[in-house]
Amino acid sequence: QVQLVESGGGLVQAGGSLRLSCAASGRTFSSYNMGWFRQAPGKEREFVAAINWSGGITYIAVSVKGRFTISRDNAKNTVYLQMNSLKPEDTAVYYCAATPKGDTYIYNKPLGYDSWGQGTQVTVSS
Repeated sequence: QVQLVESGGGLVQAGGSLRLSCAASGRTFSSYNMGWFRQAPGKEREFVAAINWSGGITYIAVSVKGRFTISRDNAKNTVYLQMNSLKPEDTAVYYCAATPKGDTYIYNKPLGYDSWGQGTQVTVSS
């Protein structure tokens, strides 16, 4: 498994931007598919975005499409989530997740990932 540490969360006004980072340990980061999920109080963990091991394929949830972008830098063992035009409903704890590349990649479900970070809080005020 890979160890994941998120950073970049905070308090921002509606319409603002944040960039989350997820730093991974180990020398095999480039062989992992990566995802971002979020969880608001009283709600289930929700898919936000995912990126395959090479960075060549990305997936974005409908609720954030056009506002959020996922990217990765394999040389820095880091995946990013750029969040623009933030809304109060984006308020949640954001989690980074990883799974080794393979034949099957369930990118939009928590069960599709083996490793998780501790989460970073994002709060958007109206």
